[in-house]
Amino acid sequence: MKILAIECSAVAASCAIVCDRKLIGESFVNVKSTHSQTLLPMVESLLKNSSVNLSDIDVFAVSNGPGSFTGLRIGIAAIKGMAFGGENNCLGISSLMSMAYNLRATDCIVCAVMDARCNQVYNANFKVVDGKVQRLCQDRALFFEQLFEELSEMHHEMPIIVVGDGAELFLSKFSDRLPNLKIAPPESRYQRAASVAFAAEDVLDEQGCIGAQQLLPFYLRLPQAQRELNKKINKG
Repeated sequence: MKILAIECSAVAASCAIVCDRKLIGESFVNVKSTHSQTLLPMVESLLKNSSVNLSDIDVFAVSNGPGSFTGLRIGIAAIKGMAFGGENNCLGISSLMSMAYNLRATDCIVCAVMDARCNQVYNANFKVVDGKVQRLCQDRALFFEQLFEELSEMHHEMPIIVVGDGAELFLSKFSDRLPNLKIAPPESRYQRAASVAFAAEDVLDEQGCIGAQQLLPFYLRLPQAQRELNKKINKG
């Protein structure tokens, strides 16, 4: 089974093809580029260099949140377009869960954090043992201090490794207060399409695919424009 995955929930953008738990190819950039301009050329180049046709793809997977509102919409729109005409061949994967798959070779607690601004992070924690990823909590938005308090109460027989674009910011605040806290190396720190694909393989075993029309972004907070509008309405 061939899976084409896209990840563009934050600054980094990537695409990957995985076949039967083997990585066929991946393209990754971590620069402040416009995903709408770079993503599809990356996919086209990956398909060509991997000698894979779009018609060969069985499942189209994409990180569907949390993350950048614009980035999530771009990634989902791209997957919908490529999967158009297929039946039940799409999967939305948590951006936070996908990062836990970056560290499948290490027995640890993965603390996935994305910068949500306003002194908050998008977070979920996972336990990785013998290559298996176990979710410890649901995706949520919470304040830095709330996450610190939760991690402080965890048993520390396993290292806690922080991943995500909020990792450095979180470590700068709490590394001296949580000695068991480590940051993932750069090559394992950020969201990657290959990890989205590997997570998709496990999700496929549990729940199967959905149709392109059912594929939607998962927002933990309202978009900034909607929040500002709500403020105006409440003041009125």
